[in-house]
Amino acid sequence: MSVMSSAEKNIEVDIEGMTCASCVFRIEKSLGKLSGVKEASVNLAMETGRVSGAVTEDEVIRAIGRAGYKAKVKVESRSSRNVDEKESTLRRERNRLLIAAILTVPLVIPMLLEPFGINLMLPGSIQFLLALPVQFWLGARFYKAGWSALKARAGNMDLLVAIGTTAAFALSIYFLWLNRQHGGHSMQHLYFESASVIITLVLLGKYLESKAKQQTSAAIKALQALRPDTAVVLRDGGELELSVDDLKLGDRVLIRPGSRVPVDGIVVSGESQVDESLITGESLPVSKSPGDKVTGGSV
Repeated sequence: MSVMSSAEKNIEVDIEGMTCASCVFRIEKSLGKLSGVKEASVNLAMETGRVSGAVTEDEVIRAIGRAGYKAKVKVESRSSRNVDEKESTLRRERNRLLIAAILTVPLVIPMLLEPFGINLMLPGSIQFLLALPVQFWLGARFYKAGWSALKARAGNMDLLVAIGTTAAFALSIYFLWLNRQHGGHSMQHLYFESASVIITLVLLGKYLESKAKQQTSAAIKALQALRPDTAVVLRDGGELELSVDDLKLGDRVLIRPGSRVPVDGIVVSGESQVDESLITGESLPVSKSPGDKVTGGSV
């Protein structure tokens, strides 16, 4: 069994800006390049990272920053504040989505009515004024995330959204300017509505993703709350009480009658009945004997 030296430790951080599995891959790859790192894992649903090895907190945060994301050291006392922050962030995303939809609808409705012979197309200057805040205020997050990806020499969806909508917006401005140069006689089709619709739809996806992630995070935390904070480990012929976070693969954990199973594992010796109803939904206790698997949080 391997033992961590005094210089090695576990570091947990909260990570901002992750959107998909490729984000997790980039962060883990950046952390893996640090000298002294034994293991690095990132949880997308919980938006957290865990690093084991002879590294400092500043080194971990800088490595995540080089990957294009923000991180801060995880502190247990922040847990309730983190929940409030996530709820506040979800409300802001919802409000921004509503504003984007309100500004985009007047641009879209004339296009939907045009096939029926109804011409309600807004003047180009009005289209520009409606699309401007959607592009550069509500869509600012895509420019920021895209720039971070460029600095990390990587690509992501935010970069694609920024490039595509900027091209449509810039081309529309050019056509609008060209029309004014010709006294309004060479009006080209404008694409302000295309840029606004793309940003609004992506904001809708981001909002739904954040809402689903928050629900998943709450469910995971509810399961984690079932797990004890400490475990009794058999080492050197004696019993030693350790934090669950300090357990290592291969540790032999002693589970007394009536107590909760602290971690997932395999029964080495002894027999008992285990209540797994809160995890599996099984109403009756399950018999466990050597070789059977047990789940952390069961009783």
